[in-house]
Amino acid sequence: MFNTIRNAWRIPDLRKKILYTLLIIVVFRFGSVIPVPFLDVSALSQMMASAEASGNAALGYINMLTGGAFSYASLFAMGITPYINSSIIMQLLTIAIPALERISKEGESGRKKIATITRYVTVVLGLIQGVAYYFYLRNSNIVNYMGSGVVTNIFVGLVIVLTFTAGTALVMWMGEQINEKGIGNGISMILLAGIVARLPSMVGNLWNYISAGWTGGQYSYVIFSILFVALFLVVIWVIVFMNEAERRIPVQYAKKVVGRKMYGGQSSFLPVKVAMSGVMPVIFASAILSIPQFIKFFVNPEGGFWKGFFEAFSQTGWLYTLLYFLLIIMFAFFYMSIQYNPLEMANNLRQSNGTIPGIRPGKPSADFIAKILSKITLIGALFLAFVALVPIVYTNLTGLAGLSMGGTSIIIIVGVALETVKQLESQMMMRHYKGFLD
Repeated sequence: MFNTIRNAWRIPDLRKKILYTLLIIVVFRFGSVIPVPFLDVSALSQMMASAEASGNAALGYINMLTGGAFSYASLFAMGITPYINSSIIMQLLTIAIPALERISKEGESGRKKIATITRYVTVVLGLIQGVAYYFYLRNSNIVNYMGSGVVTNIFVGLVIVLTFTAGTALVMWMGEQINEKGIGNGISMILLAGIVARLPSMVGNLWNYISAGWTGGQYSYVIFSILFVALFLVVIWVIVFMNEAERRIPVQYAKKVVGRKMYGGQSSFLPVKVAMSGVMPVIFASAILSIPQFIKFFVNPEGGFWKGFFEAFSQTGWLYTLLYFLLIIMFAFFYMSIQYNPLEMANNLRQSNGTIPGIRPGKPSADFIAKILSKITLIGALFLAFVALVPIVYTNLTGLAGLSMGGTSIIIIVGVALETVKQLESQMMMRHYKGFLD
């Protein structure tokens, strides 16, 4: 990977793209610490620290995706989350609404129309999320200026909400600029920048545990910290291995004679990646399981039914872990059904005179492909569940809070790094390819 980056740096065009991407990331990090007017940042930081320590999955999840910008109530406090939600909604609506499906199949012009609609939906979602965030901050006494005048309060609320919404639109624009002029996927790069920004705090917590355990005689902290580092490296290796793993379905193309020449007859394969759905099932499951924690803002969680309810849905609760596991598997199969259509794949094979050895064309081929996809999806879903649950289980067993980055963070970091390196390698290959005239 480092050799690829070094070789890409020597090419002027790629060096400009890399520098442009780094510039956008720097701007994003600056915007993540610029506070929004009329908010008490110190009070919000203390409240977020206590919320994360108490296992509030909702706030911790959002703060992780924004790289800590949520806890500062900064310009980019909502991060890229509205754009991700908008993209997911449009992807689902494209399948459910025939008009949008027709637009998506119109080629480049159709993709531009879908992208435009996605931007509008992003702004609307950002506005809704900004309003909810403002009322949460107001109820938590984070808003500094709360006068008696109705006009004044409306003005303060509008400034805060519109600032959050503008920050969301700006982050979306920066991501699209990376897609056009930089390296890698813009949204993924911004997510990566936010997650990596939290690495120093994790390393600091790790060092504090080691120091406290060594000086205080609690050597279990030292052992658990070393095991955490080893487990972290093992999880990264598993993610890299599963990202590269694929199931190859053999395909044999029939021979045909045209004039005096024979065409076809070669053997090929259909590659099916094991981790075909990426990190999306984990993101969906985390988003759904964070909803019960938002109810805590409106009810009294000190006793009775709500106390047991929130304990069960906290990250240390058994119900949270079980539902997390089941939702990851369910969303993995859901994403597979969106991405792959076995009947369409079988029809494409038949139209190109291709057959799977030992399987008849048509419905038998479709059933065989569906069976393979189900097995591969189950393996990929179990892999995602393992990566997502290992940090949670380890933290619950050892009691070392503040070390676990979360499975979602690790998958995003490794996946984005691998995809960026592949894109650099493909662009270097295009620039060094020698044609038949050379």
